[in-house]
Amino acid sequence: MVFTPPSWVPKLPFDPPDSIPISEFMLNEEFGRHPLHHARAPFTCGLSGAEYSALEVRDRVEKLARGLSKELGWQPNKGTEWDKVIGVFSLNTIDTLTLSWAVHSLSGISSPANAAYGRAEIVHQLKSSGSKALFTCLPLLSLALEAAAESGIPRNRVYLLALPKEATGGLTGPSDIRTVDQLIEDGANLPALEKLNWEKGQGARQTAFLCYSSGTSGLPKGVMISHRNVISNVLQISTFEKPYRDSMQEPGSKYGFMEIALGLLPQSHIYALVVICHATTYRGDQVINLPKFEIGQYLNAIQKFHINTLFLVPPIVIAMAKNKPVLDKFDLKSVRQIFTGAAPLGGETADELQRQYPSWKVRQGYGLTETSTVICSTPVDDIFFGSCGSLLPAAQAKIVSIEGNEITGYDQPGELVVMAPSVVLGYLNNDKANKETFQDGWMRTGDEAVVRKSPKGNEHIFIVDRIKELIKVKGLQVAPAELEAHLLTHPHVADCTVIPVPDDAAGEVPKAYVVKSASVGLEENDRMIIRDIQKHVEQHKARHKWLKGGVEFIDVIPKSPSGKILRRMLRDKEKEQRRRKGAKL
Repeated sequence: MVFTPPSWVPKLPFDPPDSIPISEFMLNEEFGRHPLHHARAPFTCGLSGAEYSALEVRDRVEKLARGLSKELGWQPNKGTEWDKVIGVFSLNTIDTLTLSWAVHSLSGISSPANAAYGRAEIVHQLKSSGSKALFTCLPLLSLALEAAAESGIPRNRVYLLALPKEATGGLTGPSDIRTVDQLIEDGANLPALEKLNWEKGQGARQTAFLCYSSGTSGLPKGVMISHRNVISNVLQISTFEKPYRDSMQEPGSKYGFMEIALGLLPQSHIYALVVICHATTYRGDQVINLPKFEIGQYLNAIQKFHINTLFLVPPIVIAMAKNKPVLDKFDLKSVRQIFTGAAPLGGETADELQRQYPSWKVRQGYGLTETSTVICSTPVDDIFFGSCGSLLPAAQAKIVSIEGNEITGYDQPGELVVMAPSVVLGYLNNDKANKETFQDGWMRTGDEAVVRKSPKGNEHIFIVDRIKELIKVKGLQVAPAELEAHLLTHPHVADCTVIPVPDDAAGEVPKAYVVKSASVGLEENDRMIIRDIQKHVEQHKARHKWLKGGVEFIDVIPKSPSGKILRRMLRDKEKEQRRRKGAKL
């Protein structure tokens, strides 16, 4: 059974264009973007307030493309996109997308790297992508130079994106490292570049972004995202949101409803890259950039800039739900909605935040780097806690059992398999992964899901867990995410994760790693707290979900910057502990 969007979801207004670069789609009003003259400033620094208008951004893109063309010797219609790859290893800046769009104007590729990467991970991405230059920021410059040298990128091909003094401590970069602003100044004195001469369908075949997907093991894989992939998802998101935005528009308003959104999530991650940086600014909205999460800066930015929409990941939502006294010190009345993704948000946490802020719309979405980005999203007038929402226009989904049979009913778990115009070209130089993941136009997500109908009758997708991470207890499946969401309702649990551990009788049993909340007193006995946490599960969950593997306290749960729990690190830790004890592995 193929699931499709609910009947209320509008159709795409036109087929996503397949013969233009992302830069033209984003900066040319011919393709439905909000009029540049009447749009908000696309990106504003949440620390300094620095910004450029939409028209200034377009001008900077053109000048930077000229500057890069001279600096790197790249011409729009010479060579392939693989001859013109840049690595971007930086905190969020107001020029990060200016840089990517300038490279797209030259028919090149932008490969954003996670700012939390260590040297080995950056080197892997630079070598794998074939990056010819590296753009970074002052706080990461030392590491970037080391990685560039190891990857064969000379020092004079490392450049700096500007950050405010609040993020750099007032330091300045070395005089021999050129900046994006200097390249733009160069471009201002250079003639216009020749226009791109693309064939029909080239935008659907050509890679625009080479993002690296963490996966569940091994080094990240390069994901080839075409120009049309990003363009498609921008149109899908904008079309899905249109009924809500139309309802918010004031009568007589000529230029439509515009919002102010939070740009805290790393622009290297597909969630921020497409949903925030492209879809939001395409609609004329403003993004308030922050380089990293610090709760004081974050809350102050909401208050100062009157932010309406908070794009978040579950760890930040959890931190908000558990720190209401801190939030109460700030004026958050401007917030209309929060939108969370990148990892599942438990229904209990969403409900807790909703009780604290009844006027907020708590929404969730689901997507992957391989679907660049959103496949389903919570409708603003059909919020169903725990779900990832309904399918976007032009998206389809199937639920497939372990045996490979299509599931035709509701509440029956299986692997989520999707089809959409945003599904990517594939993995770079990885035929095995491509054959496993992309099959006959469908993409296997590796996530276990169920489809349920909301009280309003719309089909919603619920992500149960990663299929490879399900715990098998005597043939029964236990989803770690379900237990984690329940554990977070315990007053002594600040954060947690659940992993499988071997058991002679059951095969596997769940074990919880827990970060104790600040409310736990020094005089309280760990063994008593552990037993209380176990009883909390036993009173509400089936026997096979009980924490028979035990509870272990830990200072911090390992997570990626996007909020995905790195359970494999704890599994490795557990294996090492058991090896030392001589236990069964």
